[in-house]
Amino acid sequence: MKNIIKTGFLALTMVLASCSSQQSLQEYYVDNQENPNFISLDIPASILKMEEVDLSETQRDAVESLKKFNLLAFKKTSENATEYKAEKAKVKEILKDDEFIELMKINSEYGRGVIKYLGDDDAIDEVIIYGDSKEKGFALVRVLGDNMNPAHIIQLMQAIQKSEYKGEGLGEIGKFLKG
Repeated sequence: MKNIIKTGFLALTMVLASCSSQQSLQEYYVDNQENPNFISLDIPASILKMEEVDLSETQRDAVESLKKFNLLAFKKTSENATEYKAEKAKVKEILKDDEFIELMKINSEYGRGVIKYLGDDDAIDEVIIYGDSKEKGFALVRVLGDNMNPAHIIQLMQAIQKSEYKGEGLGEIGKFLKG
């Protein structure tokens, strides 16, 4: 009887392990934090210095729902072009997962990208901003918060534009994102 239970437990463990074979976005961040081709930064939402900005009530709610940002950027060079392609493909595969709900696509002079989110329509847990440029590389930003509202994303962008935040405190990743 003990052998049957052990065998059943082992089989269940193997089935559960095989179901989660795709790398999660969180695992991707952790796995690449020490990779020299990546720039990684965890930033508290307070860095935006929004306390003194004149915001509407909706914009203030949007800002207050934020906790922090996780930034991970792959800086492309002529030496790592092959790795860039491989890493870009990994990220795009992770973001194809049905758990990520697409909010909008981005196509600008700087590159292409997408904004997706995790959570319910009225209570987002995480917003994911991905963008890539053939010349520079790609950036992946996880915006973490409590019960963020999809309708507030535009409000949040407008609030940040109202602020005088110019990327202070971002160090090397700020230079990468600017140009």
